Amino acid sequence: MDKDLILSWIEDGMIQIPRLLMVKYKHIGLNETELVLLLQVFSFLEKGNDFPTPAQLSERMTIPDGMCASLLRRLVQNQYISIEEGYSEENIRYEKYSLKPLWSKLIDEFTFEKKQADLEHNLHEETNLYTIFEQEFGRPLSPLECETLAMWLDQDHQDPSVIKAALREAVISGKLNFRYIDRILFEWKKNGIKTIEQAKDYGNKFRQQRKKTTLVQKSDSKTIPFYNWLEQ
Repeated sequence: MDKDLILSWIEDGMIQIPRLLMVKYKHIGLNETELVLLLQVFSFLEKGNDFPTPAQLSERMTIPDGMCASLLRRLVQNQYISIEEGYSEENIRYEKYSLKPLWSKLIDEFTFEKKQADLEHNLHEETNLYTIFEQEFGRPLSPLECETLAMWLDQDHQDPSVIKAALREAVISGKLNFRYIDRILFEWKKNGIKTIEQAKDYGNKFRQQRKKTTLVQKSDSKTIPFYNWLEQ
């Protein structure tokens, strides 16, 4: 191949297209023709032509310039592209296309999907939380216990993983009841404990301090002191 031809091709540049656009263009209401038209506008903008005409766009596509003009109007009306004012170095006003509305729609779509995914995850975690409590208690939860569990989630905004950690603490301490678990969560919240890692660190530090002051009743017994949260 001609080396000069290859160099010319490289120097002509490339356009970087967000992968999210290629994956989600249908979800934000675009069809293939509109997508290619927007990509062509993007290409012109990258090369310094801020306001390509329908005729210029049509030369690169398989649709006439009249259809290009119609599609551009629709894209502006539906807020996929905008027309902004600019000023040259000679302070001459001119119009230019902006793809900020398109990027904004993509961000909104991404944010919405993330929120939906988080919601589904939280619902799964909450459902799993009720199951874990019933397994540990060995029976269905009472209406009052279900209400307490819902209060920890909805009013106190406790993370399900932290509630599980408090349940484990109650199991280890041999004090499996909601009053004890509620007290643990209260103490953790008062001390800024928001994650399971913080809860573990807090418990370990307390036990280390507790071991220093706990008297061993039998020399051959190995007692592990537990934090009685109800005594706080």
